[in-house]
Amino acid sequence: MQNSTYRICTRCVMDTSDPEITFDAQGHCNHCTEAIRRLEQSYMPDARGQEKLEKLIEEMRRAGKGKEYDCLIGLSGGVDSSWLTYKSREWGLRPLVFHVDAGWDSPIAAQNVQRLVRHLGYELHTFTVDWEEMRDLQRAYLQSGLSNQDVPQDHAFFAVLFHTAARMGLRYWLSGFNLVTESILPRAWEYMAMDSRQLKAIHGQFGQRPLRNFPTLSFWDCCKFYNDIPFFPTVKAVTPLHWMPYSADEARSVLHREVGWENYGRKHSESIFTKFFQNYYQPTKFGFDKRRAHLSSLIASGQMTRAEALAQLEEPLYDPEEFRADKALVLDRLGLTEAEWDRLLALPNHSFRDYPNWSGMLNAARNLKIFLRRIGIVK
Repeated sequence: MQNSTYRICTRCVMDTSDPEITFDAQGHCNHCTEAIRRLEQSYMPDARGQEKLEKLIEEMRRAGKGKEYDCLIGLSGGVDSSWLTYKSREWGLRPLVFHVDAGWDSPIAAQNVQRLVRHLGYELHTFTVDWEEMRDLQRAYLQSGLSNQDVPQDHAFFAVLFHTAARMGLRYWLSGFNLVTESILPRAWEYMAMDSRQLKAIHGQFGQRPLRNFPTLSFWDCCKFYNDIPFFPTVKAVTPLHWMPYSADEARSVLHREVGWENYGRKHSESIFTKFFQNYYQPTKFGFDKRRAHLSSLIASGQMTRAEALAQLEEPLYDPEEFRADKALVLDRLGLTEAEWDRLLALPNHSFRDYPNWSGMLNAARNLKIFLRRIGIVK
């Protein structure tokens, strides 16, 4: 039974499990209001987007002239990155297709990666993260009491791809990020994964072994990655899915028919650990269901009705047998007993603000870019 202060948005399905949510007079929350604004501004599944996409493709070809590759794509086996990789062949690009193995690939996702590159005739490059260091860092994050337990995996992904592209002189990193399916994610639920100051602070407090091989990003790397500083050419993350009609359901259908690609389940479940912490750890320990953000993003982009989203929220987060198997695997791989796991769940919850971070510095960098844009130095 919900408490008396419980409230849910009348347009999407975000609710007061986000403590920072606000509502307007119509009962619409700040999340879907902002998502719709961003979609209207940046999602262009029309002639405007086609023009931008064609210009980007030409820029990438020109930047890659005389090189083996003209861009980099990080391929996880998930639908967004798989569709982007599939479309790159249609666009006539020569991508460096890179997969980062952090130790948690689901068998279906790994199979999807292999089938896709084989179908497209691409060569797959793989970086395998040092498992002992990854495990130690993940155990440290569980000790931290933070909700975003995907930071160790995600940080490794970003760092490897960024440094690989920079080392090979590739100007463009094609990202599968898109506002159609990912426009909503409350700050109170998750903090950015690229903050290595926080990552190192948490590992320094709770870790047991040095991180000698674990890939990280510096603050300067983050500034270059996020802000595309014109005087310091670096890797530029671009999001082509914003400039074309995109439906994850249609992408899955085409990939299945053409490539033999298989659906791995809910969003981000291509990683066994991500699936476990989103569908069990976060709801159990923090009281929020991340499906609300995923479904609300689809509502904001017009790809799902609110009634359909509410019906999906009635479905259980986990099949009991599947949960038992995933939990046993996660505890075994992390070297945790049931008692140790229960102790971790009982630890006090913390915000990213409770640990050293770059939040203030990154905000200052963004404000500087806004100023430089106003005076015409930055586009």
